[in-house]
Amino acid sequence: MAGTSVSVGENHGVNGNSGTGQLIRVIVADTQAIFRAGLRKIFALEDDIRVVGQAETLPQTQSAVTKFSADVLIFESALAPNPVETVTELLRQAPQLKIVVVTPASDEQLTLDLFRRGAHGILSREVEPELLVECLRKVAAGEPWLENQAIHWVMEAYRGHNLRPSGSRPKVQLTPKETLIVSCVTQGMKNKEIAIRVGTTEQVVKNYLRKVYDKLGVADRLELALYCLSHHVVDGVKPPPVPAAVPQNGGNVNASAASAVAGAGNSSASGTSANSDAANSLPPEKSS
Repeated sequence: MAGTSVSVGENHGVNGNSGTGQLIRVIVADTQAIFRAGLRKIFALEDDIRVVGQAETLPQTQSAVTKFSADVLIFESALAPNPVETVTELLRQAPQLKIVVVTPASDEQLTLDLFRRGAHGILSREVEPELLVECLRKVAAGEPWLENQAIHWVMEAYRGHNLRPSGSRPKVQLTPKETLIVSCVTQGMKNKEIAIRVGTTEQVVKNYLRKVYDKLGVADRLELALYCLSHHVVDGVKPPPVPAAVPQNGGNVNASAASAVAGAGNSSASGTSANSDAANSLPPEKSS
């Protein structure tokens, strides 16, 4: 079915209390109209989330990511014969977009492949509405989101990677400043707190992390933390303390990253995901 242009919707929520003050613009790409309508009803209750577009086919999704401005794409894996390659292509089209992939059931290999390709969040279709909303807020803030079982799979995959021949990934030497910043990341700190502790700006921290990502061949903070822990990159390195003049309120860590860093397999559901948007979408559907 040919895609029609999407109109920008307005969700005037009644219960939104995220406190972020930032609107999260979402495109919903799913084959089932009832699922799209259900998500719109859920998000309509939140002041900070607005559905700006919808898509029911892969061509519509691919078109929408280039046409419409959105922060998060909720992408049903069944839309594509090869969802892993599709995530890669969508991120290439819209690198600023975060992608949350919805799978019909938990699948270890699919989860690992999607995570490696840059999906920021991976959820099963049975996710509770409250967790879905929390996932969107975390992902929109740049944090990964994984469910409990997925965290275990990712950690096991990294442990297995550590058993590969040493020549499979070249030995990388980090500078003292990079090592210090990475040690803060493995403690679950956000860029703002890292900047305070290191005595620099958030932008400088971001620049350092980009270089570290490139050096180590990782895609995001969770991969970085897992890699550094499994390869003992920051063993014995202690993050600098918070300056006395700064309130010590700590980093608001994503549950998945905290679980990976602490090695806890029983933390609450959390998330990773990939950057991606929705495309040639349907007009927002009327809710009853």
